[in-house]
Amino acid sequence: MKHVPDATADRRFESDNTVDRVGVDGLLSELDEYAVEQALQLKEKSEDPASTTVTALCVGPEKAVDAVRKALQMGCDQGIHVSDEAVAGSDYIATSLVLAKAVEKAGEENPVDLVMCGMASTDASGSVVPAMLAERMGLPQVTLASVVETQGDQVRVKRDGDTSTEVIGATMPLVLSVTDQTSEARYPSFKGIMAAKKKPMQTWSLADIGVDPSLVGLSVAWSEVDETTERPPRSQGEIVKDEDGSGAPALAGFLASKKFI
Repeated sequence: MKHVPDATADRRFESDNTVDRVGVDGLLSELDEYAVEQALQLKEKSEDPASTTVTALCVGPEKAVDAVRKALQMGCDQGIHVSDEAVAGSDYIATSLVLAKAVEKAGEENPVDLVMCGMASTDASGSVVPAMLAERMGLPQVTLASVVETQGDQVRVKRDGDTSTEVIGATMPLVLSVTDQTSEARYPSFKGIMAAKKKPMQTWSLADIGVDPSLVGLSVAWSEVDETTERPPRSQGEIVKDEDGSGAPALAGFLASKKFI
């Protein structure tokens, strides 16, 4: 899961052109809420829900722990927050490394069967981290799933394309990303919010998961933002009035000038 800046807040950039993730209100990426929902539904539909554990994992600054708490309130059983100053400014490649190592550590006691991701984050919208994560972990991957069903260690996934629909079968363990076409994410209930306060939460550093700090961060990113500028204020639109019968030609002329017709 990813903790992203609130799209309704006043988002800013740091002096190095990275997104200000500390001074801006953040929240659990909406697209990741669908992944949480699917994981919870798979647990609820499993033959033995009591033996299934759904773990919420997030990498980010101190405030990113709020995303883990949201997932716990929705129903996840436990949370893991990887927080280390060296991670700041990491690109997709470094992020996938940290996530892979965190998942591997999380699976030391209980093997991980399914790594569920959102199709993309709502800030960067890259959609590549799930595939990179699968590559690093040596696991098969299925992306952009709109329907997910499991039976034993078998997974049946539906993917909706522009011209066709695919039905794919896979065997766990695997990495899976889901779209916003899956079930609507549930809202945390009061009972869920209170129960989340008692659920186990771990905070790991890079040292805890065995990641060399020199392999992550902005200094080793394969891409970086050279410059950012403020969006110019929106100007008032052109108003076409039809007081003397000239409105229709004027409107048609305006649309033609913009190549809309």
